[in-house]
Formats: sequence, structure tokens, C-alpha cells
Amino acid sequence: MARKREFDEEYVLQQVMNLFWHKGYEATSMSDLTAVTDLQKPSLYAAFGDKQALFEAALRRYNHQHAQRIDRLLQQDTTARQSFERLFQYVTQSDDQHQIEYGCFCINTMVELAPHDERFAVLTREHQMYLSALFTRRLERAIVEKELSPDYDAQAHAQTLVTGILGLTVMLKTNPDPMFIHATTTVLLSSLIP
Repeated sequence: MARKREFDEEYVLQQVMNLFWHKGYEATSMSDLTAVTDLQKPSLYAAFGDKQALFEAALRRYNHQHAQRIDRLLQQDTTARQSFERLFQYVTQSDDQHQIEYGCFCINTMVELAPHDERFAVLTREHQMYLSALFTRRLERAIVEKELSPDYDAQAHAQTLVTGILGLTVMLKTNPDPMFIHATTTVLLSSLIP
């Protein structure tokens, strides 16, 4: 009979996610992981697999939480324009300390691992496509509600908005001039959502 685990896997995975998010894959050692989780390597491996599997589980957790947060933001306002303004404000002026200091875990992974690891290329691409689907759904709702014209290309505009958010998120890691970010966001939204 398998022994019952004596730790909270969700809590441990959250700690692991925060550590990988902060340090990245290569800079995170197994001793870092055991220190942040208070678990020994055999326990971590038994629960999650090797370091790469642990990183994948952490990234999947982040992507799931990130997508849920974005979906909630998109559903809060009456108009699509208001919804995306709120979303861009969240991305560019977040009070989430992790988001400010660490950037986006998925984008960090795109830069660090995706170029040379197909598994992470697929995982990060899937997240981009999922965000695009959320954006498309919100824009299609705006078409149905007659906020946008029937010939509005919701999917193409959604993909452009995803690209804009990804670009802004990368730029935010360099602490750019807030007026630059504000002007970019204003023009991007005005050109895509009348």
C-alpha cells in the first residue's frame, strides 16, 4: 500500500512555482527547491518527478492561474473596450508584487527554454493560444452585443492584443518611462477596439 503523503502538494507546488518564476529554470538548484519546500529530493521526485517535470508542473499551474485571472478581468466590464483597458491596466500597473518583480513566468520560459526545448515551446505556445481564445470570445461577445461591427475580425484583433500584452510585459522588466507605456497602450487599444 502506498504511503500517504505528509505534505500539502498544492502548497509545495505554489512555493516551487514562485521560486522558478523568480530565478528561472537554470538558476534554480535542487538545494533551492528542497529549501523552499522543506522536503528532501526523494520526496520531491516521488511527488512531481525530476527538476524538469517539477518546472513543467509549476508552469502549468502558473498558466492556469494567469488565464483564470485574465478571464475574470475580461468579464467585469460592460464593454469590450473597458474590459481590455482594465486588463492592460492590470498588466502595466499591477499591485501583484510577483508580477512587477518577476514579469510573466510564461514569457520568461519562452525566452529561457522554448528556443531549445520543444516541450516548453509547446507549453508556452498553448498558453498564448488560450489567451487568444479568451480575447476572441470577449470580442465576439462585443459583436453580438453590437458594440463592434459584424465584419470585425475578432480572432485577428485578439491575436494582436495578445502580442501587444506580451511585448509590454517584456518591456516592463526594464522599468520603462510610464508615459511610454501609457501612450503605447492607448494607441494599441484605440486602433484595435474602436
